[in-house]
Amino acid sequence: MRLGSESPPPGPSIATATERPAQQEQNSSRSDRSQNGTETPFADPSTIKPIPLPPGSFTVQLVLDTREVRTSTDRDYIANELSKKGITPQVRALELGDATWVAKCDDPSLLARLAGDEEAGSDEVMLDWIVERKRLDDLIGSIKDGRFHEQKFRLRRSGMKNVIYLIEEFNVSHDPSNPNGMKYQEMVASAIASTQVVNGYFVKRTRNLDDTIRYLTRMTFLLRNMYESPPPPPPSSTTTTTAPAIPTHKVALIPSTHPALSSPSSYLSLLNNLRASDPATTFTVTSATFAALTSKSDVLSLRDVFLKMLMCTRGVTGDKALEIQRRWRTPREFVEAFEALQDPRQREVMVAERMKDLVGRKKVARALSKRIAEVWGEAG
Repeated sequence: MRLGSESPPPGPSIATATERPAQQEQNSSRSDRSQNGTETPFADPSTIKPIPLPPGSFTVQLVLDTREVRTSTDRDYIANELSKKGITPQVRALELGDATWVAKCDDPSLLARLAGDEEAGSDEVMLDWIVERKRLDDLIGSIKDGRFHEQKFRLRRSGMKNVIYLIEEFNVSHDPSNPNGMKYQEMVASAIASTQVVNGYFVKRTRNLDDTIRYLTRMTFLLRNMYESPPPPPPSSTTTTTAPAIPTHKVALIPSTHPALSSPSSYLSLLNNLRASDPATTFTVTSATFAALTSKSDVLSLRDVFLKMLMCTRGVTGDKALEIQRRWRTPREFVEAFEALQDPRQREVMVAERMKDLVGRKKVARALSKRIAEVWGEAG
């Protein structure tokens, strides 16, 4: 199948490409446990009161990460080219992704009036669209050093419904007679297939940076048509009045004081419940709250640290790490489980045996189980 050769169709077609897998991933968070091993509480939608943003009160704006540059000496190329096409992007450091879109309120005090003083100083909320851009050579490097899986894991836990994995072609030459050349091609093909089928992300391939800029321009205009009030049609001779135009997608703010925003896992559960109760509305948080929820530099729970430690072992994906953490809640508990087994052969198969009932991408093969035992089960 040809991946991403065309821009995604407008409106619901794009959401359909990502909504079902995203929903499945959010459903999987229902069994996530908190640091002390208790089930994460799920909020009842009837007790939650997200705050609708009035139509026409905001504009959709593209936000670019500061590291998205053409070269180190031409840092403004992308922003300048977008401006020529009618898009003036905001450029700032993003905690996650390389490009995203926000609903920026025309009145800076609107969120504070609607949600209370806690939102004072906030004038924009996140939309459910995020782009992870990879140049082909960077994609190969991220697969080799593990960043590829770690980034997808963070994207999954961000709660974003529509993730666009943009792969930008780049001249990576390999000698066809060199076995490594075939290995790289197979590596990239496998990574793309996994991103589409396993993660459910929309994969878009562009020819070069200029093609990427054109794609971001089209997406921005598309989202403006979806979320902003479209201009009224020209008056006709047969009508005397024109009904106000209504956007096809609604936006509702989850206040930053909501208790479910205390951790990424409870936030995912909240989103899952809200989306099930009203699929036509985009439930979201302010940009500042989203940055705090997805920050890599924020204080991590023991559970998050344990998951990251597990994923340092080659072959341990985010899904496998979650299943391991559900069975051994802390690093100490995991090490003690190995220490309780005197026979080295039992240690090698411990994880595989404990997880043998799992299927698909969550299953741990004996070879990987042995590799994990070499890291966690060695004496001393």
